[in-house]
Amino acid sequence: MRKLSFSQFSKSVVTTAVTLLLTAGIAKSFANNDLPDLGTAAVNTFSLEKEMVYGDAYMRVIRSSAPIISDPVLNQYMSELGNKLVAHATGVKTPFYFFLLRNDEINAFAFFGGHVGVHTGLFLNADTESELASVLAHEITHVTQRHLARSLEAQEKSSTATIVGMLGAILLTIAAPQAGMAALATTQALSTQARINYTRLHEREADRIGMRTLADAGFDPNGAADFFSKLAIRYRFTTTPPQMLLTHPLPESRITDARNRATQYPNRYIPDQLNYQLAKARIQVRFSGYSDEAAISIFDKQLRRDSYTFKSAALYGRALALFRVKRFEESETIIDELIAANPNNLFFIDTKTDLLAQKEDFDGAIKMLMHHHKLKPTSQVVSANLANIYVEAGQPEKAIPLLEDLIFLDKQNILPYQIMTQAYRKMGNKALEYYTNAEAMALAANYDGAIDQLNYAFRHSEGQTLQVARIEARIRQFRQAKRSLDLLK
Repeated sequence: MRKLSFSQFSKSVVTTAVTLLLTAGIAKSFANNDLPDLGTAAVNTFSLEKEMVYGDAYMRVIRSSAPIISDPVLNQYMSELGNKLVAHATGVKTPFYFFLLRNDEINAFAFFGGHVGVHTGLFLNADTESELASVLAHEITHVTQRHLARSLEAQEKSSTATIVGMLGAILLTIAAPQAGMAALATTQALSTQARINYTRLHEREADRIGMRTLADAGFDPNGAADFFSKLAIRYRFTTTPPQMLLTHPLPESRITDARNRATQYPNRYIPDQLNYQLAKARIQVRFSGYSDEAAISIFDKQLRRDSYTFKSAALYGRALALFRVKRFEESETIIDELIAANPNNLFFIDTKTDLLAQKEDFDGAIKMLMHHHKLKPTSQVVSANLANIYVEAGQPEKAIPLLEDLIFLDKQNILPYQIMTQAYRKMGNKALEYYTNAEAMALAANYDGAIDQLNYAFRHSEGQTLQVARIEARIRQFRQAKRSLDLLK
C-alpha cells in the first residue's frame, strides 16, 4: 500500500470529511435536525447519528495512511484508561474509541463519533499517568460538549461553501495544525478573530470540565497544570512548538487557571501506576526512533542510577530491548523474574508469549495463555496472543472462535481480521480467507481491494447458498461505500 506523507494524509482526511458532509446533504438541512434534548448549541447542525457516520469514515481514512499502532497490550491499556475517564464524564452520548499513532510529536485530538487519537510522543513526555489522563480528559470533553459541531453551529447563517470551508479548516487543524491555521485564515466571509476566540472558549470549557472528569476518575487534578508547565518551559524559546501547542494554545493564564482550579479539589496522594510506566517503556523500545543500542542504554542507565519510578518497569524495558537485539535468553530471565513477582500482568505475559513462540514452545505458550484466558476471557491481549499462537502452532481452527469474540467486542480493530485471514489460509479455506481479508481492507477504506477479495471468495463458494448470499450482500454494501469515497477524486 502506498504511504502518504503526513501533509498528504491530512489533506485527504479533510477532503473525505468535507465530501461526506456534502453527499449527506447536511449543509442543506441544518435547520431540520433539531435535537432539543442534547443541551448544547449544536442541536441544529448535526444529529449524533450523522456524527457517528462521519467519525467512522474519518477513522477508515486514518487507518489507510496513518501509522496506527496495532499492539494489543497498548490498545487494551489505552482503552481501559480512556474508558475509566469516560465513566466519570458528563454528557456522554456516543461510544468512545481510543487509538495510538506512532508519532513522536506531542499531540492528541478528538473527532466525530467519540474517536480520540493519541500520539506516542505524549507517553515519551508525560511523567505520570495523571498527566496523560489530563490530556485524554480534555479531548473527551471536546467530544461530550460537541465542540466540532458547535463550531459549525456558530456559522449557521453562513453560506454552504463557507460552512464546508470551516469544517475543512477545523479538521485540517486537528490533523496538521500549521496547514489548518493557514486554511482557517483564508476562509472567506468569516471573522478569523471570532473563530479563534470561539476556539479559546472551547479550550477553557474542555480544561474546566476535563479537570472535573480527571479528579472524579481518581487522578491527580494537578496533572493538567504539571503537563502544561512542562511544555511551557520546554518550548518557551523554540520557533517550532509541538503540534499540541498549535492546536491547544498555552498562554501563561491557562497554566495559572489550571493551578487555581486544581486547588478546588481535595488534596490527596495519587500514586503513579505501574502499567503506565510499562506502557511508556514499551513505546520507548518498540515505537520510537531509538536505536538498538540507545534502547538498551536507556534502561541500563535507569537501573544503574536507580532513576526509575518502578524498578520492574525499567527491567521490563531492558527485557524488551534485549529481545529486540535477539538476546533472548537474557530477556527471558528478566521476564520470568517479573512474572514470578506479578503473575497476572499482561505486559509480562505478552512478552513471555513472544519468547516462547520464538523458541517454538507452542505448548508452553498455549498452556500459559489458556490459564489466563479462563481468568480474563474478554482480554484483547490474552485472546489475540492465544489465537496467534494457535495459528503458528498449526492449529488455526482453534483460533477462529477467539477472533470472532474479539471482533464482536471491537469491530474497529483490524488485527483480529488479519490473524483470521492467516488462520483460514492455513486451513485451506480460500473463500473465508478472501472474505476476512476483504473486511480488513474495508476498515482501511480500501473498498476496491475489498470488493476484489469478495469476488475471489464468491468463486470459491460454489454450492454454498448461504455463504454466496452473504458475499453478494457485502459486495453491494462495499460498492455503496465506495461510491461515497469516489466522489473525493
